[in-house]
Amino acid sequence: MLYEQDKILRAFDMYSELALEGRVSGELARLFKIDTDLRSLVETFCKKVDAICLEVGNEVLLVPTTKLSPFHVTNETLKREYFKSKGRNDDLYLMYFATICVIGEFYNSFHSVAPTKPFITYEEWIHAINQRMATLRAYDEEVLKAKEKEYSYRWHMLIEKWDGLDDVKETAKRQSANTMSRVSFLHTTCRFLRDEDLLVETGMGEFELTEKAQVIIGNYFMDTEYNRGIIDFLYGLKGDVYADN
Repeated sequence: MLYEQDKILRAFDMYSELALEGRVSGELARLFKIDTDLRSLVETFCKKVDAICLEVGNEVLLVPTTKLSPFHVTNETLKREYFKSKGRNDDLYLMYFATICVIGEFYNSFHSVAPTKPFITYEEWIHAINQRMATLRAYDEEVLKAKEKEYSYRWHMLIEKWDGLDDVKETAKRQSANTMSRVSFLHTTCRFLRDEDLLVETGMGEFELTEKAQVIIGNYFMDTEYNRGIIDFLYGLKGDVYADN
């Protein structure tokens, strides 16, 4: 399809702002929604750098889809940002695991289009992780080793890391990131999710999914093409409903 030059330039201006800011709003976002040619061009530009455009409320967001995207944040960057000089691979992968668990608590169906729980507490979050760890332990040893190769995820390492964190009985209010406890680890994970605008604190130790998170989850997280079957594996899915929900 041939496009007019001014339409191409306007689309590139929008892509440039997305690349710089990660989002656009106002008139550009409005045009993206109503002008199919503009939308098609911007989406084509984004696809060239392994990214997509997501409409969230009155904004359009740029979201990387692969590790090859220049907008993808590397593991090393995340370790430095959230775990300082002591950050290791097991810290980062447990943070990813905890993220999967907290998202799973908001949905009770593999094909949910909207959250079925309004908020989650630290206590519920820890309980959810314990459930998923129990699922991992229930797998035959050989199966677990095979799944480590399949998913490039060291499940044994995660179990050992979680077990090594103190399950203290103090309240979340008294914990800090310097305390090696499960609650303090979730403090760090929560900071990562808040920074990415995926989770918001609505009360003392109570968290809700943001609209951005719901759009991403609804379009990609539940899709096996993107989650590579990890959801099925961790939740022991039977049919389309989580086995333990």
